[in-house]
Amino acid sequence: MQIFDRDQTAQALPYSRLVPAVAEAAKELAAGTIVAPERQVVTIDAASVLLSMPAIGRDISATKLITVHGGNARHKLPAIQGEVIVFETATGRRLALLDGPTVTARRTAAMTLLGIDTLARRKPASALIIGTGTQAAAHADALVEYFGVSTFIIAGSTRENAQSFASSLSARHGQLDAQVLTAESLKQEVPDTDVIIALTTATVPVIPSKISPDTLAVGVGAFKPNMAEFPPELLHARQIIVDDLNGARHEAGDLLQAKVDWSGVSAIGDLLSGRVPHPTAVPVFKTVGQAAWDLAAARVAIGQ
Repeated sequence: MQIFDRDQTAQALPYSRLVPAVAEAAKELAAGTIVAPERQVVTIDAASVLLSMPAIGRDISATKLITVHGGNARHKLPAIQGEVIVFETATGRRLALLDGPTVTARRTAAMTLLGIDTLARRKPASALIIGTGTQAAAHADALVEYFGVSTFIIAGSTRENAQSFASSLSARHGQLDAQVLTAESLKQEVPDTDVIIALTTATVPVIPSKISPDTLAVGVGAFKPNMAEFPPELLHARQIIVDDLNGARHEAGDLLQAKVDWSGVSAIGDLLSGRVPHPTAVPVFKTVGQAAWDLAAARVAIGQ
């Protein structure tokens, strides 16, 4: 069995291979050839949970086990720890152990890249990133690596947070045009950009309600019913595409709070498979995550 640490997991998951693998997994999930039930959440204590996310494919299968311990800062340990166990479906033979948080960050960013590839008018040259956490960093890196994006606008909870994020991004990738502002300032003025990606745990919308018709907005961070990044006005004005329809019905707080008409919401796997027509106008894209995307990452990592 191959064992990958954090850096080895990242190196094994280049976006050039991960994005098409996620696309294939989305089509398989839509067709029912990947079986991936809703994630199981087991309470450990008042501040801690165990998450289990299995996905069974015809070739290989994977289970991600993640622990979230809210009080780990006092132990000088990360709050989120875990691994992805990869095994041969036919025999159960263990094939690999991957770093769980790294898989999550990269397959989530890969799904966003797939959404942009599929739904945007053109290859993006600029991006507004709302959020300055781990997922925001993974997405910014992915946009540089996959699309060559060189113009960023970083919106943080404070200008200082945004500046620190922008400086770190430029240090990793060389000269970039990285402007900074506060998320609050988006209420007054929305910068012109090809794509807007929100990666927060906000409980009130952070994506502006009025954006250019050609701008694709992607909501990634809100994954609980009480969270929301999209404003209801934008959700009711555009067609809605999600990464996983079943998961969105339970976890996409933006959509639930806006009381969207679910009959008009489509999964990207159905779009890629031709089961539903491609949107005629730029839609919005909402992701909540799915174990099938971990399986896609596992296939890439072990060279399937």
